Amino acid sequence: MRIHILGVGGTFMGGLAQILQGLGHRVTGSDGPLYPPMSDQLAQAGIEVFGYGEHGWMSPEPDVVVIGNALSRGHVDVEAVLNRGLRYTSGPQILSELLLQDRWVVGIAGTHGKTTTSSMVAWILEYAGLAPGFLIGGVPENFGRSAQVGQAPFFVIEADEYDTAFFDKRSKFVHYRPRTCVINNLEFDHADIFADLQAIQWQFHQLVRTVPGNGLIITPANEPAIDETLAMGCWTPVVRWDERLQVMPLAEAGWEFAVLDRGQQVGVVRWPLTGEHNLANAAAALLAAEHAGVPLPLGVEALNHFKGVRRRQTQVGETAGVRIIDDFAHHPTAIATTLAGLKATLQPGQRLLAVFEPRSNTMRMGVHAARLPEAFAPADAVFAFIDPAWAWQLPPFAVPLATAPDYDTLLKQLLDAVQVGDVVVFMSNGAFGGLQQAFLQALREREKSKG
Repeated sequence: MRIHILGVGGTFMGGLAQILQGLGHRVTGSDGPLYPPMSDQLAQAGIEVFGYGEHGWMSPEPDVVVIGNALSRGHVDVEAVLNRGLRYTSGPQILSELLLQDRWVVGIAGTHGKTTTSSMVAWILEYAGLAPGFLIGGVPENFGRSAQVGQAPFFVIEADEYDTAFFDKRSKFVHYRPRTCVINNLEFDHADIFADLQAIQWQFHQLVRTVPGNGLIITPANEPAIDETLAMGCWTPVVRWDERLQVMPLAEAGWEFAVLDRGQQVGVVRWPLTGEHNLANAAAALLAAEHAGVPLPLGVEALNHFKGVRRRQTQVGETAGVRIIDDFAHHPTAIATTLAGLKATLQPGQRLLAVFEPRSNTMRMGVHAARLPEAFAPADAVFAFIDPAWAWQLPPFAVPLATAPDYDTLLKQLLDAVQVGDVVVFMSNGAFGGLQQAFLQALREREKSKG
């Protein structure tokens, strides 16, 4: 089948393109300017990409056009598809029809930690010799790519609650029908499509309704938003990981921890990740893999070889005595846990500088602005890009705060403030205008000029 994907440069749609091609279909795509890592993955896969408005892919007509959820009515390619009467569908729907129907789906849902937990589960299954397929909204370092078809039966997917397409406003995850379902946490987010937490809980209820009775739902205990959701109706056994497993830090930053199953130690993990949130992710991943048949001791052994996920506490470089880290955190809860984990790794006298871009639609609406001072409390100083067009300001912070209306000004502020020994973490769910690399290069040039 010949398939064309609109919005192929996104992590989900780019991964989907690779999977569909791996299934033997001829795949092309359209998008705007492409950036790594998806530009590299699509090029390596040999998938031809057209610019928006370039309609050479329509001759001959594809069998189906897959339309990404970032595109809506009025988009030049969407209008062309509708006007020509081409058959179209969504990414989650075609994935369900062509692959997931025949797989044991392990779905990882929740407001935070989906990408990391999905990557852990995929790696544990891979380490156990099960050769899983996966589609993840990031690049697991153990695989170097965001998607693969894998071998039956297991397929690991990041189960996102964002809407499916302009013509299907259900959450993506209702298409996946997981047998093993992790719900890591549940908070208000995506204010551009959800009115309140209750609206999100309703969608998660739809997810719960799709998990079979012989499946498993894995959640933490004492999470009211999750408990309320399950109380709407649940027909599947539920395991609360923190009632079954104890994940005990052996080092303050969380890079070493013991795993106990009902009080009996099954192993110790030493890895490059930090923060309590990653210990929770690990516990959920271990139980999800166990449900798929991987014994806990083998799962713990696998996590000792887990390399993390690109753009999750990824070191960009180190120069002039300054370490630069890139991270995807963009919600107050994720920001707080990430910074607390990084802070615990510092030596006395070192400072943690947080550089922040509120890029998500929810952040740009100012929904979480009041929570940001507390979220950034672990940092020693904060630098933020705030576009004047957003028409809101940050409230007072307890730590020094500098804001800038553009990236150039922000870079100058950061260069003026940075000191030897600082750890600088850039936090955005976008490219941040390449500011991370620009800062690294400026430091290198400054150091060279001293030489």
